[in-house]
Amino acid sequence: MTGMRTIEHWIGGKSTSGSPSGTAPVWDPATGAQQAEVVLGSAADVAEAVRVAAAAFEEWSQSSLSRRAKVLFAFRELATARAGELAELVSSEHGKVLSDARGEVDRGLEVVEFACGIPHLLKGSFSDQASTDVDVFSFRSPLGVVAGITPFNFPVMVPMWMHPVAIACGNTFILKPSERDPSPSQLVAELWQEAGLPDGVFNVVQGGKEVVDALLDDPGVAAVSFVGSTPIARYVHERGTATGKRVQALGGAKNHAVVLPDADVDYASDHLVAAAFGSAGERCMAISAAVTVGGAGDALVEAVSAKASAMKVGPGRDPSSEMGPIVTREARDRIAGYIGSGAEQGARVAVDGRGLVVPGHEDGFFIGPSVLDHVTPSMDAYRDEIFGPVLSVVRADTVDEAIALINANPYGNGTAIFTSSGEAARRFKRGVTVGMIGVNVPIPVPMAYYSFGGWKDSLFGQSRIHGPDGVDFYTRTKVVTERWPTVSAHSAASYHFPTST
Repeated sequence: MTGMRTIEHWIGGKSTSGSPSGTAPVWDPATGAQQAEVVLGSAADVAEAVRVAAAAFEEWSQSSLSRRAKVLFAFRELATARAGELAELVSSEHGKVLSDARGEVDRGLEVVEFACGIPHLLKGSFSDQASTDVDVFSFRSPLGVVAGITPFNFPVMVPMWMHPVAIACGNTFILKPSERDPSPSQLVAELWQEAGLPDGVFNVVQGGKEVVDALLDDPGVAAVSFVGSTPIARYVHERGTATGKRVQALGGAKNHAVVLPDADVDYASDHLVAAAFGSAGERCMAISAAVTVGGAGDALVEAVSAKASAMKVGPGRDPSSEMGPIVTREARDRIAGYIGSGAEQGARVAVDGRGLVVPGHEDGFFIGPSVLDHVTPSMDAYRDEIFGPVLSVVRADTVDEAIALINANPYGNGTAIFTSSGEAARRFKRGVTVGMIGVNVPIPVPMAYYSFGGWKDSLFGQSRIHGPDGVDFYTRTKVVTERWPTVSAHSAASYHFPTST
């Protein structure tokens, strides 16, 4: 362990070890070897970050919209120039293939580009002469110190769904990234500083539950954004709102793709394989359940199985790899357990990824794409969010039965339908109780100028993330009623409730 690289916090414009409560290993998922260690922050580190961020808020909240936009544009240029380096860090610590990591960075930058338009996004409203000689107008004010708690599966993109919008709105930000892949957040902090962002506006506190709880409890934190599993999303929402904070907490998913008999099997199977096994299925928008309608099942399973079996699984930094390893050994073993339980509970294992060995990377955290056919809603593989490269195929007789199946599921993040029928697609769009819907698009992640978020157990709180909802979440509105009477004007004051005249 001599010379092991240590990943620290970023507080007040510099890297610091703070007052750590210990360290955690950072693995290379492709080799199974430890490549670094990350300091685990304490409540004292959170308190210091809040203090620094609160002090920085005094200046940054009063900065002009022009200045904020210039910093955002500079950050966007710097992050674009070093997108390859960010992608390398993501691939190294998460395991996803480089092309997927670069796609993550690009989607994060789209939110930065959205936030560059903050002068337009923060425009209020004005009503001239609402009453005689009285004008009424509104404007948005930042909240103060806000925090983001983000997952391992998108260490660049998901934080970028939060901090560019929050900072553009005039807030200061504390990021608690996943301890599994913490390095990208350090580089992002350096890029913010290079872009001209004042020290203390963007901070990173590494750590685990102690840091999370401290952020949720600290009275100096006005709002918390969270993306992760449903149990933790519920916990974050309940604990944060109990202390008076605004909380947007995005939880887990069980995303279904419905395939009708009139769908193009080759097209649908291509996109299902990509949506189910891309990023090793470690996406909250991954398709984990394919619902075949009528006679579509056998042909689709045959096509998906052939394409899944042909996928090249290998190290994420190998350009020829189409799917990389799982983020940890424990996660890989848990995923393998769902394949086994599916077989035990009556599913047919059409493609079995267990036992996959990548030559030269025998100790890596690899599992191959897997397909379970004839899955029923009572099976563990269907009920639970596996968060791995396992596609469950469920059979349904009609579109309405498929819609009912989706609506009975406690999650409501994303869904899709493959069909050439406009009537079926319209019925599907209007009938499903899901927040994000794709028609012949398996991963319907909205563009940055829309907002991301699901329904039911996939979202706690009323606010979705980035886009217009993000601006609303990170600001509050002031409404001003204003009169400028002349010196000689009669006051017209009265003791009854004021009315418009």
